[in-house]
Amino acid sequence: WLSALRFDNLALRSLPVDASEDGGPRAVPGACFSRVRPSPLQNPRLVAMSLPALALLGLEAPAAEREAAEAEAALYFSGNRLLAGSEPAAHCYCGHQFGSFAGQLGDGAAMYLGEVLGPRGERWEIQLKGAGLTPFSRQADGRKVLRSSIREFLCSEAMFHLGIPTTRAGTCVTSDSKVVRDIFYDGNPKSERCTVVLRIASTFIRFGSFEIFKPPDEYTGRKGPSVNRNDIRIQMLDYVISTFYPEIQEAYSDNSIQRNAAFFKEITKRTARLVAEWQCVGFCHGVLNTDNMSIVGLTIDYGPFGFMDRYDPEHICNGSDNTGRYAYNKQPEICKWNLGKLAEALVPELPLEISELILEEEYDAEFEKHYLQKMRKKLGLIQLELEEDSKLVSELLETMHLTGGDFTNIFYLLSSFSVDSDPSELEDFLEKLTSQCASVEELKVAFKPQMDPRQLSMMLMLAQSNPQLFALFGTKANINKELERIEQFSKLQQLTAADLLSRNKRHWKEWLEKYRVRLQKETENVSDADAWNTDRVKVMNSNNPKYILRNYIAQNAIEAAENGDFSEVRNVLKLLENPFQEAEGFREVKEDAEEEGATATAAACAQETQSRLPYCSKPPLWASELCVT
Repeated sequence: WLSALRFDNLALRSLPVDASEDGGPRAVPGACFSRVRPSPLQNPRLVAMSLPALALLGLEAPAAEREAAEAEAALYFSGNRLLAGSEPAAHCYCGHQFGSFAGQLGDGAAMYLGEVLGPRGERWEIQLKGAGLTPFSRQADGRKVLRSSIREFLCSEAMFHLGIPTTRAGTCVTSDSKVVRDIFYDGNPKSERCTVVLRIASTFIRFGSFEIFKPPDEYTGRKGPSVNRNDIRIQMLDYVISTFYPEIQEAYSDNSIQRNAAFFKEITKRTARLVAEWQCVGFCHGVLNTDNMSIVGLTIDYGPFGFMDRYDPEHICNGSDNTGRYAYNKQPEICKWNLGKLAEALVPELPLEISELILEEEYDAEFEKHYLQKMRKKLGLIQLELEEDSKLVSELLETMHLTGGDFTNIFYLLSSFSVDSDPSELEDFLEKLTSQCASVEELKVAFKPQMDPRQLSMMLMLAQSNPQLFALFGTKANINKELERIEQFSKLQQLTAADLLSRNKRHWKEWLEKYRVRLQKETENVSDADAWNTDRVKVMNSNNPKYILRNYIAQNAIEAAENGDFSEVRNVLKLLENPFQEAEGFREVKEDAEEEGATATAAACAQETQSRLPYCSKPPLWASELCVT
């Protein structure tokens, strides 16, 4: 069934390909791609496949021969056998990682297979992620493991079905080949299964692709492998704009500066809209380096991502982001910073004074406009656009923060709020809302101090006596956050569940009154209030998901798959294909029976199951200990 794939590998015809046959890690000057070969795996087998994603390529798995179709998918999408017409290659790019230029990076574990022409003539690049060594693997082995592959596979599809621009995932194939990984970088390595994900996108070119021309960086001293090769930069711009922005190429074919400016304006606006979408579903990327930013405005490279559970504007999903550079509330400004680095990489083909002006004029305005439009839909504000709406959203988020509200479930509940509710109905609604707020036990886990008191005392003294030495160990922001944790944790020792409930109800009652007043303004010029309410609920229910890929749901699926049971991965995939609808037959996931003793390891959810949780439930207590790096 895979013989239906029709390849037309335009990127390799349009951009320079490295002539060297050396497959080992090395610098790759003067090229955008290097030819590679996937390394075979032992006994590859299919974990799951996304039929909607594969349909983009014109593929439809034969229902009558499911087992044979899965075996064929495992054989080809593991890299063990090459598809006719495919030309495996690894892409060269650089990047600013955590704010510092890292020099040459490139596809260290991913391999371009080629570009498939879809049934409607559209072009899709397909990639194998985890298929073995490339010239860009550096000290690594070019492999990915089951846990990270399942997370990328599921989240790629989840984001698409949430309506957020993203790369797609067609298959996830595991094997009996093993590699050793130190999951938490704590000196406890374990052997894990090599696994490969088939990734699909119009292109995987990223901001960092244009940084291969960067001269030596003034801070790190590193440089791109293709310094002074402006001819290749021109080739790349011609290829990217003519292929992925054809309307811009057509409009400015006789003026390259204007064309490049229009392209930069468009990617600026796409990126602003993309991050606005992330903020509206509580998605944290985790590693927003310039090499993880798509040149066509897609969510790309799913690593230590996370959907926020309890609303915390400073939420950090990546356990190795020690400074919080990529925290939830920092994402909009970081994406703007990354666009600034792209602007630098386009010089001289687009002068910096032009691109910087575009960035300042377009990015913030586009982000704020799209964010507020989306938030209005999430709140069912479908008739009027009022200036006060921005304040209403801010006050909602502040109330969520004060009460530890579950970001997804609070928004989902709001569609059932009635403008005309009587006191008893309001009380019932407040009960539902407060059930989605953090308990005293959850807050104690969230605000548990993370430093030894002696260590904190030493850091405070150091900050006063030797600021330069202190800067090597920590930041004032981290110390202040720890002091805040200590204060909050101390207060929680005296807080009873009844006091917390009373306080939370008070906060929500205050905000709901403001929300009611705003909804009443919607109805003032409406002739049919029932029809308006039906429309309001419909809009809200198509913008507020019931199901997201929470870390604990992914962890349960990973745990089952590591024990040879792929059914939970497949169940979760089906669930995430309809995130806005009540799913029949998908009511329960397992809850750890011994929550208090759980630790931040992959085994956290492996204990005996005694009770069950709906997939839409806020996380069990053990989930707060999960750490993704």
